[in-house]
Amino acid sequence: MNELRLVSENIDHYCLNHSSAPSSVADELFRFTQANVPMSVMLSGPMVGSFLGFLISASRAKRALEIGTYTGYSALVMAERLPPNGEVITLDIDATGVEIARQFWAKSPHGQKIKPVLGDALNSLSDLSSTFDFVFIDADKESYIHYLERSLELLSETGIIVADNCLWSGRVADPTNQEISTIAIRNFNEYVHSRSDLQVTLLPVRDGLYLIRKNRI
Repeated sequence: MNELRLVSENIDHYCLNHSSAPSSVADELFRFTQANVPMSVMLSGPMVGSFLGFLISASRAKRALEIGTYTGYSALVMAERLPPNGEVITLDIDATGVEIARQFWAKSPHGQKIKPVLGDALNSLSDLSSTFDFVFIDADKESYIHYLERSLELLSETGIIVADNCLWSGRVADPTNQEISTIAIRNFNEYVHSRSDLQVTLLPVRDGLYLIRKNRI
């Protein structure tokens, strides 16, 4: 299955060739997942990886939370941009994917910053108490609103939340599409936009990234 994109392949490659790239270990993990793991379209990919790394650096984040590990690509690219004492907590219910992630994290000097938590993400979120400077949401779409609400409770005052797949290959803009996940993402987008206490922007990067932070004005 091909990587999701909302722009042409030529433009996508041009942007990648003019962006700071994640590490060779991250690239190896990306290619391994594409070749060997079902539903590899779920990979965040190098364009999103570069963007997440930029946001991590620009915001000077020290602690990141990820909801949805898959095979650990996005956790690794975030860890690469965190300071030496930084930490990524990543939540997933799939032990197989996390085991693949561990094998590649072990190849990177930044892998020691990553702590996977296995189990239902909503339950795992309820057990967390410390604050995070950065949150990446990329798990089951029907729970996005719940993930957001708990993430906001855990978010530092200057923190940033990024939610992936918020354009859902463009299907959210088609009102005739009533597929369950499409409706869930559409409802999430409307909910985020309705919150006057949030500053938000929805970007057509890969499959749509929603940037969210607490409104400080």
